[in-house]
Amino acid sequence: MTENIATPRVVDRPAWLRARDELLAREKAHTHEGDAIAAARRRLPMTLMPQIKVIGPGGPTPLVDVFEGRRMLVAYFHMWHDGAPAEHQCEGCTFFTCHMQMQDYLHARDVTYAVFCQGPYPESAAFAQFMGYTFPWYSAYDADPALADGRDFGFISCYLRDGDQVYETYWTTGRGVEALATSYHALDLTVYGRQEGWENSPDGWPRIEGHQWRVDGRPTAQWGRIARDPAGEASCCRNPGTSVGAETVALPLNL
Repeated sequence: MTENIATPRVVDRPAWLRARDELLAREKAHTHEGDAIAAARRRLPMTLMPQIKVIGPGGPTPLVDVFEGRRMLVAYFHMWHDGAPAEHQCEGCTFFTCHMQMQDYLHARDVTYAVFCQGPYPESAAFAQFMGYTFPWYSAYDADPALADGRDFGFISCYLRDGDQVYETYWTTGRGVEALATSYHALDLTVYGRQEGWENSPDGWPRIEGHQWRVDGRPTAQWGRIARDPAGEASCCRNPGTSVGAETVALPLNL
């Protein structure tokens, strides 16, 4: 145990099991309410999307093609800072999207997951490659404004394809985006939780100082990769002509 960090009080096992069972009853009620909300979500109406194109590795791509032939699409709208290097890109969007590397279980339910980035394709695709993302990545930089519909980037939208018609069925932002964040859900199970300042924790529980997605002042995921392979960061994010997806694109030198 680390010294000078508070810990829960110690009780015998029967007392611990009683306390755990009391919490379990609350957890089950929370799960059942979540099931009821999900059932209501499945009954929402939907709205037709106009003919929209985003930019992918093959150039302009109709929204219907982003489905890759599947029936449903979940899209994360990723914020972007034009011209900024990898370590200065949105840490929150990085946190949420980096959890979505394995797509097999979504594909098995006829769902495609993709990212629509706020930034230009060549610049943002270089970042996606640096992060090692395996999911489809598109730029919404010049897309019809109807795609975001006035919403600030940093949200999830869900779509249904019926032939060549695309309908929006759901969207969420803020804490709703935590649906992607398995690290948060795992941390919530631990004794110290997320260790963020807003949490209701006992006195003496450890807290993250400053930004919740940084370690020692540096973006957690970006700087972790740079620390493991500084030369790799330089080569993949500053070398014009890095291959992204199906084609080679010219990359800005400041990435």
